[in-house]
Amino acid sequence: MNCREIFTRETFLEILLSIVTTLVIVPCGRRKIWDIKPDTGSVEAKDAYQGAPFKVNREYAERFSDKWVILSAKYGFIDPSFIIPGNYNVAFKDPSTNPISLSVLRRQVQEKQLDRFDSVIALGGSDYTDIVSEAFSGFKMVLKKPTEGLPIGKAMQKVKNAVLQNQPFQ
Repeated sequence: MNCREIFTRETFLEILLSIVTTLVIVPCGRRKIWDIKPDTGSVEAKDAYQGAPFKVNREYAERFSDKWVILSAKYGFIDPSFIIPGNYNVAFKDPSTNPISLSVLRRQVQEKQLDRFDSVIALGGSDYTDIVSEAFSGFKMVLKKPTEGLPIGKAMQKVKNAVLQNQPFQ
C-alpha cells in the first residue's frame, strides 16, 4: 500500500497543517478604548483596540494561530497581554508621528523568537503587510498576506468568512 492509497489530499493537508506552526500578526487600530471611555487606565493590548477590523482579525488569530501578536506603530510586535498605559496616535503612514523603526522591529522578531514559526500570516492592508515583509525579510518561514491590497470592507469579509467557515488561510 502506498501513501496515495492511505491518504486523501484533504487528509494529507490536515496532517501537514497540524505540524506547521503559525504566527498571526494583527495590525493595531486607530480607534482605542480611550476614545470611547477617556477615563480608562492602562489596559492589555488585546482590549485597547476597538475598531471593527481589529476585532475581526483578533477573532481569526485566536482561532487559527499557535501564537498571535499585534503590530503597533508605537510599540512594535506586542503580545495581546502587553500593557498599554494610555492613548496614543502613531501611524506607519505618517512619519511625523515617529513610528517604530524597521531595525527595532527586526530586532524584536529575533528577541521575541517570532522567527521560529513555519508560517506567518500578516493581516491588514499594505501599510502593515509591507512592514511585516521587511521585518521578516531573510528569515526562513512562509509569509502569507491574504488581505493585502483589498479594500477594508473586502478584507474584513475575507477574514470573517475564514472564521465562519472554520478555514484558515492556506
